[in-house]
Amino acid sequence: MLRVRGAALAVALLPAAVAVVLAVGSATGHIADGSAPAAALPAVTAAAVLALALAALVATVVARARPALSPTVPIPEETAPDLYRLVRDLADRLGVPVPSAIALTPDCDSWLEDRTHPAHGPPRGFALVRARAVAAPVLVIGSPFLWWMRVAELRALLAPVVAGTGPAAHPDIAAARRFVRGLDAAVAVSAGRPHLAFVGWVARLLLRSCREHAAEMERGVAAAASERAQAVDYGLRIVAQEQVGLAYAGWDRLLNRVALPAWRMGRWPSRLDAGVVSALTELSRRDRLAEGFASRLGERPACDLLEEPGLIDEAASLLAARLFHGGPAEPGPTWRPVAWSQYPEEVVDRTWRLEAARLHRVLDDIAACGGRGAPEPAVRPRPDVPPGAPTVARVLDRLGGPGGSGIGEELELRLSAEVERDAAREEAAARRGAFGTVSGSWAGGLAPLFPLQPPRSGRELLADHVTAMVCCAAVDTAGAAPGLDWLDGPALLVGGTRRAGLSRTVLTLLEDGDAEPLRAWLGEVGVRMEKPVRLM
Repeated sequence: MLRVRGAALAVALLPAAVAVVLAVGSATGHIADGSAPAAALPAVTAAAVLALALAALVATVVARARPALSPTVPIPEETAPDLYRLVRDLADRLGVPVPSAIALTPDCDSWLEDRTHPAHGPPRGFALVRARAVAAPVLVIGSPFLWWMRVAELRALLAPVVAGTGPAAHPDIAAARRFVRGLDAAVAVSAGRPHLAFVGWVARLLLRSCREHAAEMERGVAAAASERAQAVDYGLRIVAQEQVGLAYAGWDRLLNRVALPAWRMGRWPSRLDAGVVSALTELSRRDRLAEGFASRLGERPACDLLEEPGLIDEAASLLAARLFHGGPAEPGPTWRPVAWSQYPEEVVDRTWRLEAARLHRVLDDIAACGGRGAPEPAVRPRPDVPPGAPTVARVLDRLGGPGGSGIGEELELRLSAEVERDAAREEAAARRGAFGTVSGSWAGGLAPLFPLQPPRSGRELLADHVTAMVCCAAVDTAGAAPGLDWLDGPALLVGGTRRAGLSRTVLTLLEDGDAEPLRAWLGEVGVRMEKPVRLM
């Protein structure tokens, strides 16, 4: 990479060198006046000035462009002295410089990040190598690891990461990394700016030229760090790697099935990392992943290395909502934290009632405009039950009666359209909250990481809405309650336990048009199908 930088500099200086040779030759008489070289001197000089000006422009943009920083929660040493002591002891055992600081990321990963930039003063923590001061990088730790792993497991997991501070202190490696980061930042800065189009083209060309070299260098650095860490807690490293995969699985399910419904409601769970422990405990209990699971949980968790783990968990949870959903950076009237004890009422129940309201609104629209399928059956009105009231009986009559398949198809299409419109509005609002403006960029060079959850099909949407309607009726008429399953998200509790079989009967209704299994399930639970439910 440094060779690529040197080659680029040589290309920029070549016209100037030719101009100097011609000028000196003309001044000393070695180039005769009127000869072709003498005649070319003005053009070569102009090309040299232009090349130097363009090179200066590129160099200035590359030097001043601020590389994007990973969004993290900073952990000052006074808030986690035990964690800093663990990392410092680990660096001493490895014989490498101590990281300059520690930060947490709301994800299942750990790495070193160089946060030095000419616009900032150098951070504390330096390594003197070849009489040159090289700032030590920041150690970024995945927050789920702190809550799920034990202290010894975390130390073993961080050993090869901390070992990377040794190569990072090498002047040549540090210079090569700064060069690549500067080029990457220059590409981002020049995007959408016509007056910097040339800078962007040069930066992209240089990045392509050094891509393979950069990858090879990083592979070598990783291999060297791993080899250096071999002697540190090798046996525990194997156990720690197993826990990494488990933590990632639990974190992914918690984000998509538990946190995402809350974010869509304008609520953000304030203890996501503590939720990871509950989710993984439940996963281990169900799958019997380890016989010694209970004894492992008896060991000291790594979050005990923090002075106030609750506050750190809250900050990481808010950052996770900001990154994965685009929520605002600060709480507000429409963006409030929710504790796990409040989750069933604040998120699950509200989600069910909003979906039930959408289902009946679409049914009303179909009835008003004469949609496909059979007309809405005329039923004998019951006292205080007006026609078209939001009841389970109305849904069953429409989907399980004559022409139910046609009504189901139209419901799927209309629900999909409504959900897409709502999602577009939510994303626009989220972008305004996160970016400041819809077309703006994140402050500080942060980039959004919206969840890559596949969209639900029309059949899945209809099944979810019918299920929500049934759950609302069970809560209102049968004494059921909304609940939280750590692995599956919203759950219906009947008699304090999760009631099974509802999803299967709903699918039978939608796929076969047979409402009897669902009617039987409702009868067992004690749901009054003809009674209207409360909607949002």
